[in-house]
Amino acid sequence: MRLINLFIFLLSFQLHAGVFSQPFEKPSVDAVISYAMTVEEMDRSVEFYTNVLTFTKVADFYVSGSAYDKLYNLDNVRIRVVRLRLGQETLNLMQFDKPKGRKVPVNAESNDRMFQHIAIVVSNIDSAYAKLLKNGVVNISPSPQKLPEWNHNVAGIEAFYFKDPDGHPLEIIHFPPGKGNPRWQEALGLLFLGIDHSAIVVKSTNKSLAFYHSLLGLDVMGKSFNYGPEQEKLNNVKGAKLRITSLHAEKGPGIELLEYVSPSTGADMPSDTKPNDLWHWQIRLQAPRISDLYKSLVQANMATHGILTFTNPYLDYHEAFLTADPDGHALLITR
Repeated sequence: MRLINLFIFLLSFQLHAGVFSQPFEKPSVDAVISYAMTVEEMDRSVEFYTNVLTFTKVADFYVSGSAYDKLYNLDNVRIRVVRLRLGQETLNLMQFDKPKGRKVPVNAESNDRMFQHIAIVVSNIDSAYAKLLKNGVVNISPSPQKLPEWNHNVAGIEAFYFKDPDGHPLEIIHFPPGKGNPRWQEALGLLFLGIDHSAIVVKSTNKSLAFYHSLLGLDVMGKSFNYGPEQEKLNNVKGAKLRITSLHAEKGPGIELLEYVSPSTGADMPSDTKPNDLWHWQIRLQAPRISDLYKSLVQANMATHGILTFTNPYLDYHEAFLTADPDGHALLITR
């Protein structure tokens, strides 16, 4: 009997040896590194983000050359870049000195696919709102909104939408205890704490998950279905019903998918959008196996211009390419 049991054990181990000997397959993307947006007047934007929202300026430099022309598919690119930090997160402002792009449309709505914002976490929503009003920001929401108790996944979260000087939508958000990243409960006397995520409007959550989760390897960390008067006021969209999905890589802040189940009439991202247009945002993702990811994106018809090499001393990456998700939101993939 002992010999039989030993034989069964050895056979079982041999059958499973292939599983244990397989190398661990890491996701294509292992970190959300930073967010970036195109601005019209850099000094004006830096003053707003540092003086009003208390970001810290950490770098100010110019980039140009053939690699950037290819990266952004523009001629004779010259870009001033200012790197800002808030808490642990980074926001890059990009001013295209040439060629100049277009302004954010005055009739842009929160349910349009060009919509993207960063959610800035605050320790006290009323104090943050008062500071924004004092500095004359343009409201999107009429006032801060507290999400209702019946919606368990987001109950008690307070948020407010507004615009920066270029018309980029922004959000301040406050998480009650038990919601969000635990570090958001460690204010340390600060009002503006960091960036929790960047939210993007998508046409189809399922299609977006096939891209962000199945192809890029981001994990789904939370889901909710938001509606009601608070949500309508927050987004300034009548009858707003949103399917919201939170995504994270192993490291870094998040990406939030916003699908407007109603109204579903939001405009698509303009097909001729270019990186120098002021509604351009880009999320930088880190891909250790950048060549493999690029090949996968090429097969899916979602990558162009090849992997480019960069030697700028201000950059902490050497290889990169620009791609877009199914709705046209730009992603800078780096290694």
